[in-house]
This record gives sequence, C-alpha cells and structure tokens, in this order.
Amino acid sequence: MRILTGNDLKTGDVIWWTGEGWSRHLAEAVDAGHDAESILAREDAERRVNAGYVVEAELTGSGPMPLHIKDRIRASGPTVRADLGINSSIPIVKA
Repeated sequence: MRILTGNDLKTGDVIWWTGEGWSRHLAEAVDAGHDAESILAREDAERRVNAGYVVEAELTGSGPMPLHIKDRIRASGPTVRADLGINSSIPIVKA
C-alpha cells in the first residue's frame, strides 16, 4: 500500500491524501498505488500540498499504518504533547 503525505500550506499540519483531497486524519488515507507520483506532481503544481511524498504502509483494522517509524511519529502528532495530536491513538511502535 502506498499512501501520500505532506504538509498543509496554510497551517503546516501533516496531511494525508484521501483520493479526493487532503485530510489531517491518517485513517482517511487511501492507497495511491502506481499513480502516487503523478498525484503528488499535480497536487504540488496546484499548491495544495507542501513537501509531499509517498509512504509505504499496511492496511490494518484501524486503517492505513505507515511502515516506517518516522511516518508513524508524524501521524501521531507532537511528541512533546501527545494530548495535542489529532491521530494520537496511533501506536509509534508496532505491537
């Protein structure tokens, strides 16, 4: 599974591609598959995302889960105040 992430240009929030737009909620991310790079190019050109990139993920019962710890940390929110994270229920380390 390949999902897309980047940052919102106005707020700097971490955002995830939903197939129709961008969301702050990782659970709404969809598999971009082989179209990932072309979607990112289009979204970047339209200035809808900043620093977008492809994330390898797996589908879990709660939705997509990034395989790399860096992206799980980005998804979970601030590390200094976990209570502020929008996706704070995401486990940083896979069980």
